[in-house]
Amino acid sequence: MPRQVVNLSEKLTKFSERWSPRVIAEMNDYQFKLAKIQGEFVWHDHPDTDETFFVVSGSMCIRFEDGEVRLGQGDLYVVPKGVRHQPYAEEECHILLIEPRGVVNTGDAGGELQAPNDVWV
Repeated sequence: MPRQVVNLSEKLTKFSERWSPRVIAEMNDYQFKLAKIQGEFVWHDHPDTDETFFVVSGSMCIRFEDGEVRLGQGDLYVVPKGVRHQPYAEEECHILLIEPRGVVNTGDAGGELQAPNDVWV
């Protein structure tokens, strides 16, 4: 059995694009994706799946139609499926996303921030 350790800090040095998640591992049908974020993302939802955000470094907020949650380094939050949300970060923030393979980052919104799927780093 191959044993491959994934180092998040090392993987984060391999790309600079923001709002463009990179796959670093898979478990069953789920992907673990690193992303660098700053500024506002599009309002969107994922009608068929929850989406997990884990802050590796920095801080971010996730806006909802009825409020927001603030996340700092080491915090994790699960956005329930079908809930409209808008991630944003005032300063660059590094996050780990956990979601099923094939989930489009912009959900139902599309647009210029839609990133290609299955880009590994």
